[in-house]
Amino acid sequence: MNVTNETIVNKSIGFLDNVFSGIVSKLVVAAIIVLIGLILGKLLGKLIHRLLSDMKIDKTLRKATGIKIPIEDMISAFATYFIYFIAAIMALNHLGVTTGILNIISVAIMIVIVLSVFLGIKDWIPNAISGIIIHKKDFLHEGDKIEIDNIKGKIIHINLIETKVETKSGDIICIPNSHITKSKVVKKKR
Repeated sequence: MNVTNETIVNKSIGFLDNVFSGIVSKLVVAAIIVLIGLILGKLLGKLIHRLLSDMKIDKTLRKATGIKIPIEDMISAFATYFIYFIAAIMALNHLGVTTGILNIISVAIMIVIVLSVFLGIKDWIPNAISGIIIHKKDFLHEGDKIEIDNIKGKIIHINLIETKVETKSGDIICIPNSHITKSKVVKKKR
């Protein structure tokens, strides 16, 4: 009887040792995958940012549209976080997390991205369209004196999104282009 109890204990310890070492090895490999992903993501993001900076994407976009959008930063950040996401998925997959959970995580991330983009451009699109209309009508120019909603001043800059007006007191007011196209604008004689 003593031999069988000892055999059972040895088998139990061997089984626990195999299970525990398997879990630890999977966790170590998953941690290594995440670490490599973090390093690769950071390096790739910096490389893309450097390439886009050398191509002067921000400067070209600013010159063409008059809009200051940090597109170089946005693209490099997207590449960095995309690599992070792939590394996290690979680590979870190595741990044996089912694809259902990965699909739920992916859908949640996509919903957050879509909502962020939508909320980020909800005011930009109407202003951009209004900016195009203002440029097409060729009614307002820099240097024109205007009055809009009790704001009187001289236009100092018109871009795709907004129009800057300097008042007599020297204040500079940025008026969204969508507001200009919706409001009554009085153009004063020079």
